[in-house]
Amino acid sequence: MTAWEITMTYSNRIPINLQSIIDTADNGFVVIDKDYNIVAANNSYCKTYGIDSNEIIGHKCHQVSHHSDVPCHLNGEDCPHKKVFETRAPHQVLHIHYDYKKEEEHVRIKGSPVYGTDGELYLGEAIFPIARSDDMGCDKQRMLGTSPAFIACVEEMAGAATSDVAILLNGESGVGKELAAKFIHNKSKRRAQPFISIDCASISEGIFESELFGHERGAYTGCVGRRNGLIESAANGTLFMDEIGEVPFALQGRLLRALETGNYRRLGGREDLHVDVRIICATHNNLRKMVEQGTFRADLYYRIAGISITIPPLRERRTDITPLVKAILEKTKATNGSAAQITDEALELLQTYDYPGNIRELQNILQKSITISTNGLITPELLQLNNFSNIYINPLADRREQARGAKANTPSTNRSLTDVEASHIESLLHQHDGHRARVADELRISERTLYRKLKQYNLQHVGKNSTQ
Repeated sequence: MTAWEITMTYSNRIPINLQSIIDTADNGFVVIDKDYNIVAANNSYCKTYGIDSNEIIGHKCHQVSHHSDVPCHLNGEDCPHKKVFETRAPHQVLHIHYDYKKEEEHVRIKGSPVYGTDGELYLGEAIFPIARSDDMGCDKQRMLGTSPAFIACVEEMAGAATSDVAILLNGESGVGKELAAKFIHNKSKRRAQPFISIDCASISEGIFESELFGHERGAYTGCVGRRNGLIESAANGTLFMDEIGEVPFALQGRLLRALETGNYRRLGGREDLHVDVRIICATHNNLRKMVEQGTFRADLYYRIAGISITIPPLRERRTDITPLVKAILEKTKATNGSAAQITDEALELLQTYDYPGNIRELQNILQKSITISTNGLITPELLQLNNFSNIYINPLADRREQARGAKANTPSTNRSLTDVEASHIESLLHQHDGHRARVADELRISERTLYRKLKQYNLQHVGKNSTQ
């Protein structure tokens, strides 16, 4: 049955050509039979997947959009075709599709039952783009993943990008909150304007006001000229404030006024200035608890948390670990000019680890393994995960089962993530003889953040040179 033979009929029996209806849709729309064959596709669908409308009829839907020889449910994905034909009810999913350039595109698919004049059931798929691969970052660094938790988060961020409402990104350290903020900026109407990032944890309280708002000549001893602040540099664009919970309490009122009215003064200035800026904040702290404790202003919290989005930790998106590992190794190859490879045993071991430091920790683990490898091959022993979680896997044994068994039976699994992090930091302090700058650099955090963690875990005096 061709597209032109499938018709829809009004109650007065006037036949309507299906092709003419689906061609009115701006987004992709395709009609699929019970055997996964495409029987009708609109112009948008054909353009996206690079197949002429005369050629697309008869192609398998999974071959066109997934570049797969088997239906997506056989690859472990939620398949709208399978659901609709089983239930005869609409079903929505989040998927990764591949366009004619073989580039990834995050999409939402709404599958609905469509009936021919003979009563035969077809699947009608409406495809709503969320983000293309180009939106996910730059060549040096990008968000990556196909897990349901990750794609759902990407869709939530893409929706939030369409408005100017303040956004609060929640998530553990190392999940990629700055990349997420850049993604939102690039999807917004402000994409052509500046994206300015400030790490609130890395700026001392004494200069925070000057960094954020700027200063006038003579504002303080030794100040010989005017300086624009970061909020002014972000004019008409996006200001990303990472670790917003570290903003000194005394300055939170000034920040609130600037965000609510757009008005502020440079340090030492008397003139009110105005700026139009979209604010995105991020934190790994529980700001609500900080509000209850009186260390964070409630009015500022409600101002920055217009839309609250939680970025899932790596342990909740384990299917993304393998593509992340491959991407990190490719990036290392581009940087160092030498290719590193990882064994299947090492890759399986990485998939069992809980990553209290998330993607940042995964990068550190791989970079360290590459450094100490003598032949460019990463093996389970080189990962040294036992330094983090007391897990050691014998590669000659049943690797997957032993990894699970070791994780279930070692005392480390009864430890909280903070205990694991504290042990990891203590190990690094001993390794670097207490040189905090080196430890902070390896953890990819600021020294101020490290100092806070040392105080939190009572590690201030660990190492031979703890004063450094």
